[in-house]
This record gives sequence, C-alpha cells and structure tokens, in this order.
Amino acid sequence: MFYIPAEKIDSLFEVIGKKQPLYLPADTTEGRADFKKWKKGVKLSSALKTVRSAKDFFFPKTEHLVSYEMHGKEIKVTDPRKDVEDFVIFGVRACDAVGFTVIDNVYLNMNPVDSYYKNRREHGTVITLACAEPAKTCFCPTYGIDASLANEKNGSKGDVSSWLCNGKFYFEANTEKGKAFIEKVKAVLTESSAEDAKSVDAAKKDIQEKTEKLPFAHLDLSKFKGKDMLKIFNSKIWEKVAEPCVGCGTCTYVCPTCMCFDVRDFDTGSGIRQVRCWDSCMYNDFTQMAAENPRHTQKERSRQRFMHKLMYYPMAHEGLFSCVGCGRCLESCPVNINIVKVIKMVQETDDIGGDK
Repeated sequence: MFYIPAEKIDSLFEVIGKKQPLYLPADTTEGRADFKKWKKGVKLSSALKTVRSAKDFFFPKTEHLVSYEMHGKEIKVTDPRKDVEDFVIFGVRACDAVGFTVIDNVYLNMNPVDSYYKNRREHGTVITLACAEPAKTCFCPTYGIDASLANEKNGSKGDVSSWLCNGKFYFEANTEKGKAFIEKVKAVLTESSAEDAKSVDAAKKDIQEKTEKLPFAHLDLSKFKGKDMLKIFNSKIWEKVAEPCVGCGTCTYVCPTCMCFDVRDFDTGSGIRQVRCWDSCMYNDFTQMAAENPRHTQKERSRQRFMHKLMYYPMAHEGLFSCVGCGRCLESCPVNINIVKVIKMVQETDDIGGDK
C-alpha cells in the first residue's frame, strides 16, 4: 500500500495526466459533480457521486459504428474504430465499479463480444475510492457491495482501491493493470507503514458501520427468485407503479447498469453513417418493430425495467442483480418512482411466494 498527502493529490494527477488521459469527478456549474478530463485547474470534487456513472467511458452515449460510401455500384465500407489509448478513471465508487461487471457479462462474456466496448475496457484503468460519507439514498449493502472496499464483490475494488483518511490518500493495487499504474506513479507516492494500515482499516470499519445504518441498507430480496417470476410478472402492483410515470427515461440514463442502445443511420450526402446511441425501455418507441412497440403501455414498459433489474438479469447471471444500489434513480425521478419502492411493494404483496 502507498499514500500521498491529500494536499498533494494534484501533483499525482499531474504525473498521471502527463502520461495518459485522466478523468476524475469535478464540480459542475450546477453544484453537482461529473467526470471531467484532468488539466491544470481541474479539482477533485468532494461530492459522493457523479450525476452520471462512469459507464460512459466504456459505453458512450453515442458511438460511430461504421460508414458506407456509394460510388456508382461500388460500396466502400469504413470501420472508424481506432485503438484507444490507455486512460485512467479516478474516484469510481464501488457501486459503479460493480456496474461495469454487470455490463461485462453481456458485452464481453457472451457471444458475440462487443469489440467496441472491449477495446475501451482493455485500455481503461479503474481507481475506486471508498465512500467516506454514504448518502441516505444509497443501498449498495442490499446487494452485498462493500462501499469501504474492504471486501471484493464482483469487481467492486477496481484495478486500484483508494481511501481518503487522516489527510492522506491511500492506494492498493488489485490487478495487473493496477500494479502497472502504481509503478508509473511510485515516484510521488510513499510506502505506507503498519500504522497507516491500521488507519485504513479503521476507516473501512467506520464506513461499514455507516452503511449498515442507511435506511435501505437491507432491503428484503427474498421474493426475487426464479420460481416467483410469473407471480411477480402478473402481480397487481404494476398499474400502481406505472401510474405516475411520464416515460422520460431519466432513470435509465443515470443508471450504471442500463446498456440498451438504438442504431441510427444518417445520410451524409455521399453515403451512410451508422451510429449507436443509448436508448431506454421507458420510451414508447423502444424496440419498435415495423409498426409498433411490443410493449404498448407504460405499465408494460415499467414492469420490463424492474423485472430485468431484479429477475431476468439475475436469473441469467448466477444471481447477480442488475442494480447496484447507487441511489441515482431515487434522486433523479421527477415523479418519485424508484426500485426501492418496487422491492418493498413486491415484498408486501400477498399473492407472491418467497422464502418466508
């Protein structure tokens, strides 16, 4: 383990930034935080989490896939991809790091592999930062995610784990990429002592105690089992869930695990430029085929979103939920619909089984 005094963190960023692009949470003009590319003057935000998750770095909002140019009867196909240069993302929280694993399972661990996503994942080094002051809207402990980074859970530690305590930033490598990162910046770091290790352990314990006291730390997921899928699907709760929904899609755009996209073709005048962009299951034209969306009502669309997070995805991926408890949907929904309410409604519904 290594450390650098908190007042010298900018010198570490400068060393990284001179070697490769560095992105970190920085305050915005709206008083919130979002990831920005480091340059002199960009300061690390003290905010708990960014408006959007760090998934943008591996699965961008828009992405040029391919271009076609027509020259008479000849068609020229151009692959716009270039090898991505190595880059570093600093300050990723444990919940967002697990979000990468959720997307990896679909884009990397299934055939066909998404080569666009794979290219970025291979070149990105993720430095996680423990959550010293979790928010009341956080509920990562429900899914067994440790915000203190004391315990590994589905990639929650990232390539390098970091902690801010007693005026120092501490770093510990977890992967080969993480070890390579430490080697590159070791000149500005100091090797930690046994006392430093005790300080970090105390900080981990403090974070764990705080997360245990969060209002939604231990939501009951006992009914979200494969055997109850059809009971939950046919439950009476969905009309009530969907009634206030305005279909804005905000929940999907701030979510660290939503990975649906649409593919659009644009006429350039001399050919076609094909682009993929984020899409939302909450839109009435989502997956529209020929003439219509197969889910006609907001009830069906709302049900699809929550069933995927809590039932379909974990059934296909060894019980891993497609929700990481970051709380962004709780904070962002204009009509106060969120996954916590759905979990509680399912648990309180008598016509659904469960383990109890």
